[in-house]
This record gives sequence, C-alpha cells and structure tokens, in this order.
Amino acid sequence: MTLDTLPIGQQAVITAVGGEGALRCRLLDMGLIPKTTIRVEKIAPLGDPIELRVRGYALSLRKEDARNISVEEVKDL
Repeated sequence: MTLDTLPIGQQAVITAVGGEGALRCRLLDMGLIPKTTIRVEKIAPLGDPIELRVRGYALSLRKEDARNISVEEVKDL
C-alpha cells in the first residue's frame, strides 16, 4: 500500500521510500524514512495535498509524491 491511499486518522509505518535522485533525497530529508510511524491528519478539499503527522510535526505532501512511499497499516489494539 502507498501513502496516498491511507485514510484520514490511520497510522502506518513507512516500509520503503521510492523515487529517484532529488525527489528521494527530499523525502528522506523531511523525515520520511523507513520504520517511521506516520498518521494522516487531513486531506485538502480537492484531495491534494495531504497533511501528515511525522515525528511530532505536521507535513503537507502532494499525492504525487506520496505515491512513492510504501507503508504498512498499524492496527489499533
């Protein structure tokens, strides 16, 4: 599953960061690294961008970029 398909309020763990060159470096620099827990906070009214909670801060990301991030859902206990 990729980050762009994660529903609002759902937590997930990043399993892989795709993309090439500058895009991949930019995503990693923003803290989107494997084994990091993230949560989708909001989705803009027209569906793009999405707001994420990563490492205690809010991050807005375009869906096009979010498609490069593979995640695994965290099930609530």
